[in-house]
Amino acid sequence: MSKPKSKTEKKIDNNIRVALTEVCEQCLGELPGFQWLTHQANYTNFPASLLVTCVFDSEAHRQQAEASGETQKLQKQIQVRLLKIGVKFKALSRQVLFDSEELCDQQHAGDWAARLASREGRAVSPNRPH
Repeated sequence: MSKPKSKTEKKIDNNIRVALTEVCEQCLGELPGFQWLTHQANYTNFPASLLVTCVFDSEAHRQQAEASGETQKLQKQIQVRLLKIGVKFKALSRQVLFDSEELCDQQHAGDWAARLASREGRAVSPNRPH
């Protein structure tokens, strides 16, 4: 995904980073197995291209969070925090994703850059008539 180029894009990206850092710090103490989160965006198709990836230490912890409804709560928490800075998701469940260090190790030999790059196609396309 492209890096922010204009001053406006850099400001938006920084505001997203600050908001997500707050969510991340809160989750670290509350959500078992939660490790970190990151975001990607192609600013030519923003906010539809915004992807947030939340990472757990293991698949067991990720699945446990999913089964207990914690992943949905985390999605809503991210949504609320980003709405405060004027960023609205087009499709929350497809733009806030959950992953694990365990799967990255198995499928991408621990290379998060490659793993995240493989998700670029997951961005939500704008609605257009066919």
